[in-house]
Amino acid sequence: MSPVPAPILQALSLPSESKVSLSTSGLGSGFTSTGIIHAQIPGKNGIEEERRYFVKTSSNGKAAEEMFQGESESLNAIATSVPGFCPQALARGPLDEPGIKTKMHFLVTEFLDLGSKMRRNTGDETTLAHRLGKLHTTPATPDPDTGRRRFGFPVPTFCGDTKQPNRFCDSWAEFYANERLLTILATSEERNGPDAGLREAVEKTAYKVVPRLLRDDHLGYTSSGEGEGIVPVVVHGDLWSGNADRGRIVGSGRDETAGDVVYDPSACYGHSEFELGIMHMFGGFGARFFDQYHQIVPKTEPVAEYPDRMQLYELYHHLNHHAIFGGGYRSGAMSIMQKLIRKYGKD
Repeated sequence: MSPVPAPILQALSLPSESKVSLSTSGLGSGFTSTGIIHAQIPGKNGIEEERRYFVKTSSNGKAAEEMFQGESESLNAIATSVPGFCPQALARGPLDEPGIKTKMHFLVTEFLDLGSKMRRNTGDETTLAHRLGKLHTTPATPDPDTGRRRFGFPVPTFCGDTKQPNRFCDSWAEFYANERLLTILATSEERNGPDAGLREAVEKTAYKVVPRLLRDDHLGYTSSGEGEGIVPVVVHGDLWSGNADRGRIVGSGRDETAGDVVYDPSACYGHSEFELGIMHMFGGFGARFFDQYHQIVPKTEPVAEYPDRMQLYELYHHLNHHAIFGGGYRSGAMSIMQKLIRKYGKD
């Protein structure tokens, strides 16, 4: 156990007489370190209340500040739509310590007690299918500047260490082409060097395939023109099986029901099916999950194009993994694009 740095204590506004300690969890990633804050809060009649918090720290300076801001906003957007589905972000800020030259930052969230098997019972409203379905049927918060529900997000987010600008757009096709495909292409070229073949394929996909499959007067409409288009909803943005589990928020001062939970989001307001691309890419969810989920969130019209949209949405994550790790993810991305361009990219 270690003492909790003063900036975190101040941000949490714990009573001064609280007994607080920090233990490292042995988790984290190449970008962050993690720990658990244990707090004994004085209560009535001398009975102490136990609180627990999850904390991330990073020494990546400005990037850490932006990363934790994006994660904080993402968590709270999900938790607002579906309480208990993910931990709420409670505090974030700079973490200045003596002898450390690089500016450190921290993020504190509610604590998730994990470890049970995810549920598959169709009648259980705490399953991933039900909770994700509720998230994806809750319209996004209107843009405060325009009063309209738009595609994007108030702050940049990070998928891995890839920064996603998330500039607001009125068109989903425009957002996906510019803020995802062309942005990740630029990131990949910054890290891996120019790649004429990859650039040509991504640009053809962004300028020809995306308008064909996702344009505003097409997506969300039947062949006879019936439909209402699509409404932006909160999507987690990085929902592979390693970011979902069975658990319960504990030590928060309120009683939360155990259920399937998600974490480490890189959210945006987007088309609900965008969520499913990475879920198909890495697997771990199975046909039964998708059957249950689509009973709540039907496949978007045109339903016949659903498999191709899944490929198009999966593409972003192949490109992102190529930008982060290089290597074999390029071939997967090229294979998807070549298939979609042959089918939808003709002049």
